[in-house]
Amino acid sequence: QVQLVESGGGSVQAGGSLRVTCALSGRTIVHAMAWFRQPPGQEREFVAGVSWDNFWTFYADSVKGRFTISKDDAKNTVYLQMNNLQPEDTAVYYCAGRRVSVVAREVGYYGYWGQGTQVTVSS
Repeated sequence: QVQLVESGGGSVQAGGSLRVTCALSGRTIVHAMAWFRQPPGQEREFVAGVSWDNFWTFYADSVKGRFTISKDDAKNTVYLQMNNLQPEDTAVYYCAGRRVSVVAREVGYYGYWGQGTQVTVSS
């Protein structure tokens, strides 16, 4: 059974940094992971993704150069390091997994989701 558990959200001022973590169980059937976020009153959107098999990474244009996705094979954990955070980054951040080793940017391609962690950036 696949289970994703996020942690590490919180509140920070603009320009600050946070790292959110996604602990994965049932790793053997998950081959791509991604972070999505859902701002208040908006739809869930793709932030970053990584293929577990070849380590290719992908980012939304809005976070390129500020956010970094990484993984720890030994710990079955995926991280999202977020630097230079801005108020528009405020959202609930979700990690997601899929069985195919290709990162997709659409919510519907992911069958496994965590419960989400809140990130709030104040100006």
